[in-house]
Amino acid sequence: MSKTLVLHLVSHASGELIEMLARNAVAQLEGVHVERRLWKRVRRMGQLPEILAAVADSPGFVLHSISDTDIREAIESACDRLGVPCQFALEPLIGQLAEYSSAPVQVHTSSGSAFDEDYYVRVEAMKYTLAHDDGVASDDLTDADVIILGVSRATKTPTCMYLASRGIKAANVPLVPGIPIPAALVSPKAPLVVGLIVDPARLSLIRSARLTSLNQHENTAYADFDALRRELLAARRLFILHGWPIIDVTNRSIEQTSAMIIEMLEARAAHQP
Repeated sequence: MSKTLVLHLVSHASGELIEMLARNAVAQLEGVHVERRLWKRVRRMGQLPEILAAVADSPGFVLHSISDTDIREAIESACDRLGVPCQFALEPLIGQLAEYSSAPVQVHTSSGSAFDEDYYVRVEAMKYTLAHDDGVASDDLTDADVIILGVSRATKTPTCMYLASRGIKAANVPLVPGIPIPAALVSPKAPLVVGLIVDPARLSLIRSARLTSLNQHENTAYADFDALRRELLAARRLFILHGWPIIDVTNRSIEQTSAMIIEMLEARAAHQP
């Protein structure tokens, strides 16, 4: 049985070098099926939110050839926050060559691209979303544009990442059985709160695959169908109780879910004084 390896290749140029490195490296692995996504000419910070949204949606190994310090640090810190491996394609070669030749490594500190207002909005949104992922800092959500609420593996993180790529500060809060929701969600000053639900059979498959990827094969309530059905029913009741809009993400793409949330934000803004 082949193992699927998701490769996200991020290149500052045409992508030929990084593709060649990835292709030759994967050729040394036995029984691996590769799903590859390539981004070319990544030279502006404003390009990163869309890339990171795709990484969050389909976690895998990120290989990049970005030498500009600001962009490289942003990619690597974001991947670290998402819990996905990230590697600069020319390491450790550069370090070894520098050590052998006693030559200092030249640091590229800026991409040199012009920054417009939209760039700063997207970068700030991505910073906020990364800092408020999976319940982190859930006691301070007043600056969020939207809070995404849902059970585990209901596509909260990739949805938030996609929204951030559009300049929207999105925080996500997981619903965990037995743990109360943060008080910030029911505050009079709370931003838009959107609940995500998914078909229990579909969610059971997703969670089972997650356990397998973590080499955890024991039976737990995490992927048990009946337990999931109860968990999702409790989530729906909570959303209805507080009057929060509900989106069923079972047959929707991240883009479709995000588009619905953007429409809700626009409608909310139109009715505010």
